[in-house]
Amino acid sequence: MIRRIDLIGMPTDVHSSFLRGPAKAPPLIRAALFSPHGNAASERGLELGAEINLHDCGDLPLTETSEDDARIRDAVDASLLVGAIPICLGGDHSITYPIIQAVAGHHGPVDILHFDAHPDLYDELDGDRRSHASPFARIMEDGLCSRIVQIGIRTLNKHQREQAERFGVEQLEMRDVGRVSFGFERPLYISIDLDGFDPAFAPGVSHHEPGGLSVRDVMDQLLDLNVPLLGADVVELNPDRDINGVTAVLAAKLVKELAALASA
Repeated sequence: MIRRIDLIGMPTDVHSSFLRGPAKAPPLIRAALFSPHGNAASERGLELGAEINLHDCGDLPLTETSEDDARIRDAVDASLLVGAIPICLGGDHSITYPIIQAVAGHHGPVDILHFDAHPDLYDELDGDRRSHASPFARIMEDGLCSRIVQIGIRTLNKHQREQAERFGVEQLEMRDVGRVSFGFERPLYISIDLDGFDPAFAPGVSHHEPGGLSVRDVMDQLLDLNVPLLGADVVELNPDRDINGVTAVLAAKLVKELAALASA
């Protein structure tokens, strides 16, 4: 039996800083994923509609209120209850906290692989403890994560270095990135912030951070994994800054490769 992969859109950017726009992203990622400009094959050799059973659950009716976290948790919980693997489309990175609350509720504290320019470990940003710059601080405080590895980091300030040390976060800063295996042995959750990529590959993000990951860097990391996938998110596409849809196409490729990993 082919495992079902649930694609869940989470259109919110209420916790964004600097710019808004990621709430518009889920339909554009879907359009790129199903566009005839590409094809159904992943780099693992599995194909959408054949070995990959991708079920599009549409977008959640988020309202930019305190009730949205519960809507996100409930949607992920419902996916997990039927034995599916949720792949969530942001939206900003704040969605990862309620997603992990639901995933950890089913599986216990999870291992997380996180691609990003930023560690997102702020205790708060601009007075917002639910900021898109803070989800992993909340996750670690709540004991929802057993191990987190962050790849592509290149914006560490003093506070976030202290937070990383406090929580025992493993970080591969961008200046040290190569073909490194982290030896994951347990089922894994993957969170991909598109600003982890160099802006040359992903201009459609709110926070451009030069000197970032190439598409090949991330693809090779994903292809090296051979552990079960518990769930994933792809976040922080800002369509207002994209150029010819190239970042949306990248996001769609990531969704396809994550679905292939989940189906392997």
